[in-house]
Amino acid sequence: MSTLNFETSASGASVSAVPPVTDALGRFVATLAWHDVPRHIRELMPVLLIDMFRAAAAGKDRPWTRAATTLYGDHASGRQAQLFFSDTQVDVSRAAFVNGVACGSLDWDDSHVAAIIHPGVVIWPAALAMAQATGASGRDLLTAVLAGYETAIRIGMAIQPEHSLRGFQGTPTCGAFGAAAACARLLGLSAEGCRNALGIAATFACGISQFFVSGSDIKRLHAGKAAANGVEAALLAHGGLSGPHDAIEGKQGFSRAFSDRYDPATTLDGLGQHYPTEWISLKPHAGSVRMQSAIEAAAVLARQGVTFDQIATIEIGVHGAMVGKLTANQPVDNQQAQLSTPFAVAMAMALTPSRSGPLALSIDDFEASMNDVRIKDLASRTHCVVDAEVERLTTAEAVPARVVCMLKDGSRQEAFIEHPKGCPQNPMTADEVGARFLTIAGPLLGDSACRDWLAHARRIEHLPDVSALFTLRH
Repeated sequence: MSTLNFETSASGASVSAVPPVTDALGRFVATLAWHDVPRHIRELMPVLLIDMFRAAAAGKDRPWTRAATTLYGDHASGRQAQLFFSDTQVDVSRAAFVNGVACGSLDWDDSHVAAIIHPGVVIWPAALAMAQATGASGRDLLTAVLAGYETAIRIGMAIQPEHSLRGFQGTPTCGAFGAAAACARLLGLSAEGCRNALGIAATFACGISQFFVSGSDIKRLHAGKAAANGVEAALLAHGGLSGPHDAIEGKQGFSRAFSDRYDPATTLDGLGQHYPTEWISLKPHAGSVRMQSAIEAAAVLARQGVTFDQIATIEIGVHGAMVGKLTANQPVDNQQAQLSTPFAVAMAMALTPSRSGPLALSIDDFEASMNDVRIKDLASRTHCVVDAEVERLTTAEAVPARVVCMLKDGSRQEAFIEHPKGCPQNPMTADEVGARFLTIAGPLLGDSACRDWLAHARRIEHLPDVSALFTLRH
């Protein structure tokens, strides 16, 4: 099964016969059995749920979430699903949108390095809304969400990084397929129905990356829009509408339209036997997963005694794929700051000495730092360079980084991080994820209520329905 390079195809058509990817994924979604899933994957899924709700708690009262809630909260049709941390009920797609914005707007979500996607903040909101509407059990929800993760991740891995280099963001494009898959499964669609849901999702997939260049709020809406798109694709398929049977792999399908390269083998190999979901990273810091190592390296230097005032300039060794997206050193707004490796490194140098325990940069830290003249000045003196060792050691699971501080006395101090906290080689434990949830959500929603919720979330596989996941109130 060969990789298809669309740019070099002389005839403008596919260079070889493409296997029926859309059909195979439809059959996988319809037939995945929870008891066949490896134990470590079954244990991972509740952890990902808890981490998503932690991000949602942090994002619930942000301006963009309030705007979406105001827009959709009073919608009167089909009140079948709840908004997170609220008694408000709306229709399934609007619940998916608002809840997706809440958890997906902070860049503090789960990430898959190889697929270049944040799957959880699209798939969980869509699936939770659909699970409420269908009366699904906890196990039904977990099975559907895993099918969604696998679908989105495998499609993403097959077209990245060319997909991103074309100017698309994988979270809303590939995420829409994952949300559609999860919702189709919860609706009990046949293999053909699931294939149709994916075919419809291919037309709904959208999301450009100009925010890397120009800033703006739009990235904060991407996960919510993709979640709603997936819900609607599944509902349309449930209503009997069809999508192209080869919507992903076809000559004018998603992969050709959205990327210059497509490797169908990446999507299909080991489907149902091997789960790339296990390569998910959880981020300590509210920024890109590719920035985490650089932030940690800066924190190491700060703890070793390098002080803010000693630094003349900073050089960050990065992977070439980050250049132009995560390397700007004078961010224009809070969103761009969260996607600026130089700015995050300057923050780490400034904030680490005042923090007890491991550094964790929150969205509040980024917003405050945008008003800190000293941090902005150091960021302007911080530059990224492509680092050969970083590129050699980058894997499908983690992106290393090197931080070199050139001091005013002419000396230099250097730190290299290969496996940042939260990546598969240096994972957060289930207890650490639970503790982080309580740290973020407890002050907002009540510590006792959060502890009760956490107990239910940890045993979600055994819950008869998902109502216990909607008991927290802001």
